[in-house]
Amino acid sequence: MTVETTSTAAIAGTHFLVEYSGCRAAVLDDVDRVRTLLTSAAEAAGATPVTSAFHTFRPRGVTGVVVLAESHISIHTWPESGYAAVDVYTCGACLPEEAHAYLLEHLGASSAQVLEVRRGDQLGVTAQRIDLVDGR
Repeated sequence: MTVETTSTAAIAGTHFLVEYSGCRAAVLDDVDRVRTLLTSAAEAAGATPVTSAFHTFRPRGVTGVVVLAESHISIHTWPESGYAAVDVYTCGACLPEEAHAYLLEHLGASSAQVLEVRRGDQLGVTAQRIDLVDGR
């Protein structure tokens, strides 16, 4: 695991930008399954889903967003490559790392790269990069 970090004091929210690789293609191409996974990931983080919007691409792929009372979780998938790009942005007491752990397992990802950005600091942005290989 590689971590690069810069520290700041107060934040408005935590934004995870995640690159999942080695995911199961059948999961990434199933819009209903992806919608359920993002909603469940939000709940795992302690967030409150408000609404969602999803779209299926042809011949394959899904994009979507679950709007949260605390912000959002979004995804864009490439089933043919086993790849998903995900944003998890939460405010308050939510735990985006729990949403990430849920998605890592349920997408069947073999690896993930996470960029954590602490949003809303008037003095700057805190960014921490975490590289995960083989789901660890």
